This record gives sequence, C-alpha cells and structure tokens, in this order.
Amino acid sequence: MSAQLPLCDTQRKSDSELNGTKLPPPDLLPPMFLNPQTLMSPNILLVEDESAIAEIVMYNLQKEGYEVSWENDGIKGLLRAQSMIPDLCILDIMLPGLDGLQICRVLKSESRTRSIPILILTAKSQETDEIRGFNMGADDYVAKPFRIQPLIHRIRALLRRVEQTEESCNVLALHGIEMDRRNHLVSARDVTIDLTPTEFRMVWTLMSQPGRAFSRSELLEGARGEDIYTLERTIDVHVRSIRRKMGEYEHLIETVRGIGYRFHRK
Repeated sequence: MSAQLPLCDTQRKSDSELNGTKLPPPDLLPPMFLNPQTLMSPNILLVEDESAIAEIVMYNLQKEGYEVSWENDGIKGLLRAQSMIPDLCILDIMLPGLDGLQICRVLKSESRTRSIPILILTAKSQETDEIRGFNMGADDYVAKPFRIQPLIHRIRALLRRVEQTEESCNVLALHGIEMDRRNHLVSARDVTIDLTPTEFRMVWTLMSQPGRAFSRSELLEGARGEDIYTLERTIDVHVRSIRRKMGEYEHLIETVRGIGYRFHRK
C-alpha cells in the first residue's frame, strides 16, 4: 500500500503567502532573511527502486533543506554518482541492473568517488548483510522499515563527519608555518607569505610529508594542477622563489642531492 504524501513544495503556497505577507526576491533580501543551508545545500543521491519509499525520503530530506536526486536503477545510479559526485549517497541493495553493494564497491574503489559517504538503506536486515555492507565500504547501514527522523540524524552525522575530515585535511601547521588550502593562505607567525598557486601546491606537497625526499618529477605532479606549462626544470626556479618569500624560514625547504627536495621534519 503506497504511503499518502503531503503536497510537494511546488504545490503549496509559501509561508510568507500563507501569513498574508509577500517577501521581495531572494537576491534583494537582507542577510537575516537568507538561510545559509539553502545557499549551500548538500546534494544527496538516492538510489531506490521502490517509488513510495523514495518519495517519502525525498520529501523529508528536501524539507530539511537538502538537494535530492533520485535514480531507480542500479546502473543509472552508479553513472549518476560518478558524474555528479554527490555529498552523500543513499543506496538500496536489491536494485535492478546493479545491486547497491556492487555500486558501493565501485564508488569506494575509484579515487574521484571514494570519499563520498554511503548509507545503505535496505530490507536486508540480517547481521551478515550489515557486515557485508561495511566490508564493501559503506559508512552506515539502516534496515527497513525505518523511521524518518533517526534516518535524517544519521545523514546529518555522516555529512558532519565529512566536513570535519575535510577541514582537518585542508590545514597544515609545522615549524611555525601554517597552510590553509581551502582559502589559499600561508602564514608564518601571523605574517602572510604570498605564494603563487604553483608554489602553494609545491609547499603543500612537501609539508604534507615532512622528512620525505621528493624527486623533481614528483613535485611536478603535485604542483602542476591546472598549469600545464609547469616543467620539471622549472621546479628549481620555484624553490628559489619560495625560499626567498619564506625569509627566515627558507631553511625548512631542504635540498636532497641527486633526488630533489624535502620539508624539514625535526
């Protein structure tokens, strides 16, 4: 028996209309009227072949402010995940075309998609099924039938965990040097060091593994980014520029004879 769903957002009047007031367009609203969650809503991909369940999950997640995409076929779900790189993926196990565990295994084996948190939502509730799901790389496992609010709390927890991981992975601090990859900032004792994008990527590569000697070709791979014109012979030029900008901290970039460079470890 299919669930009776409330009218979707496009079928209902907005809260402002119901209250007899009319707000100006969003781009004219002052900051206090804007919901930050609406401005940057996490994108969730739901792969579920039961339309009634999919509609319930989608409706409630959209009500929480999430952007939700839906596929009802395993192969289409995998292709959608690989193309859109969602912030979180909810997978049923028993799907036509490709089952959810196979999708999970593929996503977790590819560098572009392995960081996507995956929540398995399935009627397969045996302990062995749950263990198999985690062995395939799933981050959480919820058995059907389920309650919607606990499911939403689990989704929030997964997204929060990813945010914390990303935050910790975007900041490095060592020997008085601090790097913030998200904001492209480098500082030494609160004094900003102005590095070019290529120089920034080089220092990040070295500083992420202090003490390890990187060859010029390895630094080239780490530093190139979108700059296709960076050449291996220019690495030395970049290092000289970085050392000059680092001033009293220039000794932290050490030359390793016959190999390349490393960031001072001790």
